[in-house]
Amino acid sequence: MIIDQASLRNQAKYARASLSSDAKRKASEIIAEHVCASQNFSAAKNICCYVPMASEVDTWPIIRRAWAQNKRIFAPVVKKNFQMEFRELGENSDLSAGKLGMSEPLGGKLAATDEFDFVLAPLVAFDMKRNRIGMGGGYYDRAFAKNKLSAFDDALPIAGLAFDVQRVDEITSNPWDIRLSQIFTETLQL
Repeated sequence: MIIDQASLRNQAKYARASLSSDAKRKASEIIAEHVCASQNFSAAKNICCYVPMASEVDTWPIIRRAWAQNKRIFAPVVKKNFQMEFRELGENSDLSAGKLGMSEPLGGKLAATDEFDFVLAPLVAFDMKRNRIGMGGGYYDRAFAKNKLSAFDDALPIAGLAFDVQRVDEITSNPWDIRLSQIFTETLQL
């Protein structure tokens, strides 16, 4: 039986929201260790990384580790017409609630997607084939469509960060969906 993306999104959002704050914190720390130990993180100089919202994997440990290693972090800023731009996030950057309630850097150098060596993307649900369901706006798919031909080419590595409870059996992807190169959870490095 094929389950539609909206139902999978709701199922995974509920599962993620049901995790305790302590469980999210512990899992986020483990995920950060996995990411920071990865080849793609080690090799990257310019990393695109989201600033977490309440129920998402906490990326601040990753961001702080990147800064300590003199890597540059660029965070998404939501614009009109389902578009995103990416602004540098520094240790002293001011953040504000953006269009969708995400924390976004105010100011900071703009970067094009082809300047990134590694992308860390949030997700709501994933399957073992590295398909992802986001919040439903297609922001990441639009932003990185020209940088990514498939999950297995030499193009820009895009990793999804999630908790184990967000895994679903199967996602029927749309033609415009970008398949992830990697997925990191507290138990998976897929």
